[in-house]
Amino acid sequence: MSDRKTAVITGASSGIGAVYAQRLAAQGYDLLLVARRADRLADLGARLEAEFGISVQRWIGDLADPADLARLERRLEEEPVAMLVNNAGAGGLGPTATTGADAQEALIRLNVIALTRLSIAALAGFRKAGTGTLVNIASVIAFGPSAGGASYSGSKAFVLNFTRSLQMEYADSDIRIQAVLPGPIRTEFFTSQGLSDSVFPDTAYLSAEELVDAALSGLEQGEKVTIPSLGSPAIWDAIEASRQAFFKDVLGGQVAERYKGG
Repeated sequence: MSDRKTAVITGASSGIGAVYAQRLAAQGYDLLLVARRADRLADLGARLEAEFGISVQRWIGDLADPADLARLERRLEEEPVAMLVNNAGAGGLGPTATTGADAQEALIRLNVIALTRLSIAALAGFRKAGTGTLVNIASVIAFGPSAGGASYSGSKAFVLNFTRSLQMEYADSDIRIQAVLPGPIRTEFFTSQGLSDSVFPDTAYLSAEELVDAALSGLEQGEKVTIPSLGSPAIWDAIEASRQAFFKDVLGGQVAERYKGG
């Protein structure tokens, strides 16, 4: 690697991850691209090196595999980077009665365990440098329990709360931490699971380019939570106000009247 800053992007071989790679290369970052598909990473890396004159390392592995995950953790700990985009994720969509427990466990290993461990490894390097940027890709479904996406919805709710808690932990530092909540995006997400994009109307989709450009704009504006397709910030403000009212009410130290007697 050169003396330039290095950004690590997981799930970089296509879709959102590949767009992050292009945009960060254009900003002058060297890249460490992480994915399972070696051929796609090779093609993407070669294009970015030729177009932007940066250095690209390819890391091939499955982050749901503990050995592969540990290998990337060591890389982040031994050679600290400037930015980590935790984009790799799985959907595991479908009723749990048919998808089964193994598929749900694999999803949790990738969406929750890998993201958590890589965040912690990257933050260790950020603390040494006194600066760094962590971007965790959650989803609007963090707010939407789904009969066909129990583990996926739960995993993204974890990502949101985990990331927001880290923001509180590092509030007095120069470390930037952002949660990005995409809605439906035109990628291989649905088709790779044998599903049709028609699960949402055409008008509901953003392109991966629109999503990433908005997320990077939100990062530069200092947003802690960026929801690119949310048209009215007042809705988010109302959610936050309701959340605070909820905690005020549940910490009142009294059992609610509806549970007394009878």
